[in-house]
Amino acid sequence: MNLILLGPPNAGKGTQAKKLYADFQIPQISTGDILRKAVKDGTPLGKVAGPLMAAGQYVPDDVVIGIVEERLKEPDVAKGFVLDGFPRTPGQADALDRMLERLGKQLNAVVSLEVPHSTLVERGSGRRVCPNDGSVFHVTQSPPKRAGLCDKCSTELVQRPDDTPEVIEKRLQKYDAETSPLKNFYANKGLLKSVDGVGSPEGIYEEIKKAAGRPA
Repeated sequence: MNLILLGPPNAGKGTQAKKLYADFQIPQISTGDILRKAVKDGTPLGKVAGPLMAAGQYVPDDVVIGIVEERLKEPDVAKGFVLDGFPRTPGQADALDRMLERLGKQLNAVVSLEVPHSTLVERGSGRRVCPNDGSVFHVTQSPPKRAGLCDKCSTELVQRPDDTPEVIEKRLQKYDAETSPLKNFYANKGLLKSVDGVGSPEGIYEEIKKAAGRPA
């Protein structure tokens, strides 16, 4: 099962991809996670990507496409994959088509999570992360037991630079201008399925499975 989870920042793509992995053992390929690790590790890629991400800008296509192709060659994607955060533009989607052809793979479905902008800003700006162990909390939806401190290691939680309301708004504007056309791209291929991204994570997950052809 090879899927794309399509949707703006903070639509819940990562949460749903993890559920798909738990049920079907198909890995989540999140370009955001890969890039953030590169920034944290101080790799050459991270040094290029870090300032762009902090300013709410996207990383150049050739860098992202190279990362994804290398990831799709790894053994754990033999059963399938869930792409989260890629492609972002029709140009990247064209590159992905060519990449999958080279690798002998094809997409089963593209699931678009539909969420209002106001909800997306609230979700993202309330996120807090532990810089020590990577645990993620939300100030209202999943707060830590002690305000501002990680439940696991008591490290002070931080707000990622790309989680401020101002940066989120910039990213949403870019999404509307650049990424929304992907819906037409994949609709024309008969692959696009839209799912309401507001509600319980479990309910949304059931709708995603149906859209992907895997009903409960």
